[in-house]
Amino acid sequence: MIDNTPQSGRDYSENVIKSVETSIAIIESMKANDLSRVGEIADATGISKSNVSKHVNTLTKHGFLTKQDGEYQLGFRYLDLGGYVQKNFPGAYIIEPKIQELASVTDEVAQFAIEDRGKSVILYRKSGNQGVSTRTRVGRHLPIHQVASGKAMLAHMPDERVDEIVETYGLVPATENTITDADTLRAELEEVAERNYAVNDAESTKGLYAVAAPVRTSTDEVVGACAVSGPTHRMKGEQKVEHIVNKLLSCVNEIELDLEYS
Repeated sequence: MIDNTPQSGRDYSENVIKSVETSIAIIESMKANDLSRVGEIADATGISKSNVSKHVNTLTKHGFLTKQDGEYQLGFRYLDLGGYVQKNFPGAYIIEPKIQELASVTDEVAQFAIEDRGKSVILYRKSGNQGVSTRTRVGRHLPIHQVASGKAMLAHMPDERVDEIVETYGLVPATENTITDADTLRAELEEVAERNYAVNDAESTKGLYAVAAPVRTSTDEVVGACAVSGPTHRMKGEQKVEHIVNKLLSCVNEIELDLEYS
C-alpha cells in the first residue's frame, strides 16, 4: 500500500503520476511482505502480473532491484539514497557523534528520531556496551504514540498537529501497555511537556523501557528527539532512570546549543 497521508494538511491525492505510484506500491509490498516473485507481488498488490513485470524490470535496470533465479530483491541503491538523506539532515555532524556519546555513557542503545508524515523515524542509532537488539533500525517508521521519542515530540507540537496525527493514524496498540485513548494520550503529553522527557514502559515492545527528550530550536520548534532504551529489568529503577535522564538531558542541551550557534 502507498502512504498518501496528507502532510501537515496538504493533499497530494491529485496531480500524481500513476505509474510512479505503481512502482512505489510494488516496492513497499516487497519490503512489507518479504516478497520476491512477480506472481506474489501481483497477488499482494492487485496489480496485473504483466504490469508488475514491467515495473520490476525497469527498477532492476536502474539498480533499485536485483534479480537472481527469477526472484527480485531490493537493491543497494536505496542504501546510497538513505545514507545521502541521513548525512544531509541539518546538523547531522553535530547530532550523530552526540548520539554515539550518549550510547557510550549510558551503555545502552541511544537514538535520534524525527517526525515525518506522522511517524517517528529513526535517523541515528548507536549501541553502548550493554545495548540490546530491538525491532528498531535506522530508517524505521514507528507509530509515534507508541515510542518515547514520538511522545517527546508530540508534547511540543501544536495541538492541531497532534489531533491531525491521531485522527489520521489512530492509536493502534503494540502491547497491552500502549496508550489507545486520545484523552489519556493528551494527559500524558502534558506531563511530558512539564518534565521535558517521555517514557516508554513496554508500550512498543514487551520488556523494553525507554526515555526520550525533545530537541528544539530557540523558538521552540521541534527538531527531533533523543532517546535511550534498554531491557526493563535493567532500566526501570529510580536511580538508573535518574542517571539516564540526566545524561539524556545533558546531551539534548549540548545539541541544542551547538545547533543554535554552529
